Amino acid sequence: MSHDLFQAATAAMAKAYAPYSKFPVGAALRTEDGRVFSGANIEVASYPEGWCAETTALGHYIMAGGGKITEIAVVAERMARITPCGGCRQRLAEFTSPDTKLYLCDDAGIVETVTMGQMLPYGFEGEILK
Repeated sequence: MSHDLFQAATAAMAKAYAPYSKFPVGAALRTEDGRVFSGANIEVASYPEGWCAETTALGHYIMAGGGKITEIAVVAERMARITPCGGCRQRLAEFTSPDTKLYLCDDAGIVETVTMGQMLPYGFEGEILK
């Protein structure tokens, strides 16, 4: 089932708006109930005011009611085995658990599977703010 998440991320990447960096990125996440939300990076002329593919996918996910995220895939056209940036790791951690699978992809498919806990071992936890 993870290959379809890669395909959703790749389809999203094709819609990226990256006229300045020429570095399109796509991301897709799956919820526990099987829904898939994807997103692409969107750049604007005022760096760094654009947003990442993971952020776009999270926006779609939140607007659709959220749920438990079980898997995430990230792909970039010009970089094999792309990982979410630091900010996106924290954003994703807000809605995932440390054991959520994160698929790092190249243009052919999944290259490596890690967990969110491995990607962000010391992330901020929202519970401490409540």
